[in-house]
Amino acid sequence: MTAKRIRVGIIGTGFAQSTQVPAFQACSGVEVVSIASSRVERAEAVARDLGIAHGAGDWREVVDNPQVDLVSIVTPPHLHHAMSLAALQAGKAVLCEKPTALDAAEAEIMWLAAEQRGTLALLDHELRFLPSRQRMRELVQAGELGTLYHARVFYRSDHRAGPERTWDWWSDMSRGGGLLGAMGSHAVDSLRFVLGREPVEVMGMMSTHVTSRMDEQTHESRLVTSDDEIQALMGFGGELTAAVSLSAVEPGEPLHGMEVYGSKGGLRVVGEALWRSTVGSRQWEPVVLPAQESLPEGMPDNEWARGFLRYARALTETLDRGARALPGAATFEDGWRNMRVLDAVRRSHSERRWVSISSR
Repeated sequence: MTAKRIRVGIIGTGFAQSTQVPAFQACSGVEVVSIASSRVERAEAVARDLGIAHGAGDWREVVDNPQVDLVSIVTPPHLHHAMSLAALQAGKAVLCEKPTALDAAEAEIMWLAAEQRGTLALLDHELRFLPSRQRMRELVQAGELGTLYHARVFYRSDHRAGPERTWDWWSDMSRGGGLLGAMGSHAVDSLRFVLGREPVEVMGMMSTHVTSRMDEQTHESRLVTSDDEIQALMGFGGELTAAVSLSAVEPGEPLHGMEVYGSKGGLRVVGEALWRSTVGSRQWEPVVLPAQESLPEGMPDNEWARGFLRYARALTETLDRGARALPGAATFEDGWRNMRVLDAVRRSHSERRWVSISSR
C-alpha cells in the first residue's frame, strides 16, 4: 500500500462531501484527515461516512492540526478571509472556494498574505482543468480565431426559482450569497483565463426575482437580499467585448457554457464538449479531446466534479514535489482580480452606469 504523503483538512461539508473528499481520496498518496462543520454532529457524521479520522465543530481544529498539509475552505464567502489568513499563518497550503471573499479589499489582503508567506494559495476554479476549457484557451491564445471580437458566458437553471426553497446564507448578500458570487466569479475567471486579457470597463444589472423565503428555524418569511439573475457587458480594450448572462430562475434544460468569436472563426464550449466553426462554414464541428476518465464511486457526473478531480490530482502532486506554484490554477492574485470585476458589476448596477477598472 502506498504511504500517505499529503494530508488534507477540509472546512465545510457541502460541496466537500459530494465532490472534494471523494476526489482527494482518489489521488495516490493523499489522505483526508480532518473535516469541520459549524455543527459538530454533522462533521462527525460525514467523517464517519467517508472514512475520515477526525470531525470537528470548530474550523480552527483543522487549521491547527499539525497533520494537515493542505486546508481546503469550502464555506460561505464571508468566512473565507479569516479562515485563509489563519491557515496561511499556520504555514498551510490553502485551497479556497470562490468567490474569493466579500469584496476586492478582503481579497487583496488574502493575496498579499499569501505572497508574504510564500505558500501555495489557490482558488477553486476547477473549470480551468477541464480539457475543453484548456484546449479553448490554447486555440484562442495561439491566434487560431484571428482578431478577437466577442466572448459570451451563459448559465441557465431554475434551482432558485421556487419560493418553497428555504432562506439560508445564499439568500444573504452580507454573507456573500447570490448568483454573482456563485457563478459570476466563474464567468469572470473563465473570460480572463481563456482570453488572457483583463476587463477594463463593466456595465451590469442584478435582479432578485424571489424576494422572500421562509426561515427554516423560525418558520417566518425573511427578505432575500442577494441576486438570482445577472446581465453584464464587459470591455477588454480595443474591439474585444464580452457578455455575461446568468440566471438561477430560468426553466428549461440547464445550460452552462462559453463562446469566443474572432475574424477567422469561433469556439463554443458547453459542459465538457468543445466545438469549432470557421467563418463561412455555418456549422459547428466537434474538437477532439482526451477521453473522459472514470469518476470515483459516489461523485456526481458533471463538469464541476470532473474538473475538480483533475485539479485535486494536479494540486496534490504539486505539493508532493514541494513546488509553490501550479501552472494554470487560479491564484489568490487571480481571486483579487476577479473580485475587482464583481465589485464593478455591483457598483454599475447601483449607479446605473459603466464603471472603469484600473489597470493596476
